[in-house]
Amino acid sequence: MPPKAPLSKDQVSRLRTELARKACDGELVLPQAVREMRNAIDMTQAEFACHFGLTRKQVIDLENGKGNPTLETLKKVSRPFGFQVGFVRMDTFPERLRESD
Repeated sequence: MPPKAPLSKDQVSRLRTELARKACDGELVLPQAVREMRNAIDMTQAEFACHFGLTRKQVIDLENGKGNPTLETLKKVSRPFGFQVGFVRMDTFPERLRESD
């Protein structure tokens, strides 16, 4: 597979803006959020892992919804994007994102 061309500054800016919009609208769940944060800064899984002191397997597991991250890990990857870890009322989530009990 040929190397991916780096994103332009405009593309990165648009991805970060869209990520912030989705977060404000309650449209992100953890696996999607981690993938979109990584893509918004134009990093591979390995680069993202190295940058945030994680293993590539941790990033893969997070992006596939199989990870069990600590609070510190979540804080570490969310802070640079202006996010914080917290609780969100379920009635603020769109129906399609709600987990069934």
